[in-house]
Amino acid sequence: MVKKLFSGSEIVIKTLLYEKVEYIFGYPGGAIMPIYDSLHDYLNFVTHILMRHEQGSIHAAQGYARATGKIGVCFTTSGPGATNLITGLADALIDSTPIVCITGQVSSNLLGTDAFQETNIIDISMPVTKWNIQVLKAKDICESIQKGFFIAKKGRPGPVLIDITKDAQFQKSEFNYKHFEYIENFHPYPCIKEKNLIEAANLINTAQKPMILVGQGVILAKAEDEFKEFVEKTGIPVASTLLGLGALYSDHYLYVGMLGMHGNYAPNILTNQCDLLISIGMRFDDRVTGNVNKYAKNAKIIHLEIDPSEINKNIPCHIPILGDCKISLKKLIFYVNKSNHEKWVNKFFYLKEKEKIEVIENDINPIKKGLTMGEVIKWINKYKQKDAILVTDVGQHQMIASRYFNFTYKKSQITSGGLGTMGFALPAAIGAKLGSKDRQVICIVGDGGIQMTIQEMGTILQNNISVKIVLLNNNFLGMVRQWQQLFFDKRYSCTELVNPDFIKLANAYSIEAERINNRKKLEKSIKKALRNKNAFLLEVVVEKEDNVFPMIPAGAAVDEIRLT
Repeated sequence: MVKKLFSGSEIVIKTLLYEKVEYIFGYPGGAIMPIYDSLHDYLNFVTHILMRHEQGSIHAAQGYARATGKIGVCFTTSGPGATNLITGLADALIDSTPIVCITGQVSSNLLGTDAFQETNIIDISMPVTKWNIQVLKAKDICESIQKGFFIAKKGRPGPVLIDITKDAQFQKSEFNYKHFEYIENFHPYPCIKEKNLIEAANLINTAQKPMILVGQGVILAKAEDEFKEFVEKTGIPVASTLLGLGALYSDHYLYVGMLGMHGNYAPNILTNQCDLLISIGMRFDDRVTGNVNKYAKNAKIIHLEIDPSEINKNIPCHIPILGDCKISLKKLIFYVNKSNHEKWVNKFFYLKEKEKIEVIENDINPIKKGLTMGEVIKWINKYKQKDAILVTDVGQHQMIASRYFNFTYKKSQITSGGLGTMGFALPAAIGAKLGSKDRQVICIVGDGGIQMTIQEMGTILQNNISVKIVLLNNNFLGMVRQWQQLFFDKRYSCTELVNPDFIKLANAYSIEAERINNRKKLEKSIKKALRNKNAFLLEVVVEKEDNVFPMIPAGAAVDEIRLT
């Protein structure tokens, strides 16, 4: 019996269908044209979203992955198409986002000749991918893609890049899909040591001033329920990293705020008074720790982490618990005692009240003439849907939104954390909305960041994607300006923006839009924007020199956080 042969390009598409891919975000070009030609025959089974830039493609794949917990997929061509993915790959690696990028490449006989649109994307992308591979033969395509999906998702998630030469796309081969369960020398889930769990439980049961630091690892492990049970059994206050927001809802009685440079006052101040820090699914990055030489010197540290490379990387820990935190937490719940730390928790709420008086009230209920970013978030909270997804860009608006948005549903926050990629939000919101059609997606951007990927409004137009865009416009690169004001004697070097008419620009893409600079119209306009059935851009002109506080200055300890 003669076995049927398929082109390498068709094998790509068939493999993706076996992997249950719903959406492909991409941009066609010469070296990936055979794959796009094969895709044409399968568009009833998988949806391709034509983005307006390759960076938009990968950020949309990230947004889809973060909103759904599935793997995001994007296509690009060789050369500049592939290199335009690098920022997104770096972003996905540091923020543990599972994506698979498939790039076309020049024919194998042209490799190394500086052929038209040839770049060595394998070497270029190696530092910013979890795994990458160049495929030269059609027979290797299916297995390479399967490995890519397996590696991207298992253990600590991350980005994979698969580069396929043009001749491999044309070659014929059999198609044999066999589900992967194991890859030799790849061990994504460390063995959980019972001894360490028992030692950790003993510390937890005897601690007088414990605090839990929760990161995105809890969300990635789908361990929110186990985490909540652990928190409520131990009675320990919880502070969140930027990417951990939503792991415990904002209104939970033991939630004490966000950690870090622009986090809440109480958890930062009291970090250095703790006798025990329990870190779960977070990596002690510099924005959380401040000066590491002054960080948590009075505390024992328990670190629950899936990636062994993160243990003792930045902050030494006393008891590491390696493994999937969904399993670790289940086991730890068994060993810990039911407890209450009411006196200790009250210290957090005392300091929270101090922050409320000195900072929060001025942000969300200002008496100043100009509009503030905080009051915009206040009204968004009133009219947003309970399961709304917040997607933010990078800058002042990101910190304000993260501080004041009410997280009341799982997987409700998407932002660029570790890399801090301006231009992330608009394409990521597109991916998030396509992945979660029934949920409201609110994209909060600044006037600087949105102009880095503003062309993706064309994607919204072409696909009728009902994203709600709230543009906080202060005519500055706001976060850089804040630092220039505080630490560079108000020398505003190259940070003031002369902006286009965003309303006309949105209207050009058939997106309804409104611009407001009047407090009397703010509530009504936000209500209108969020209840609109279609895409909507609301531009809010906010104070030009408004700052984000609290703030930990560079090089300072966490308890040297400034309220003003």
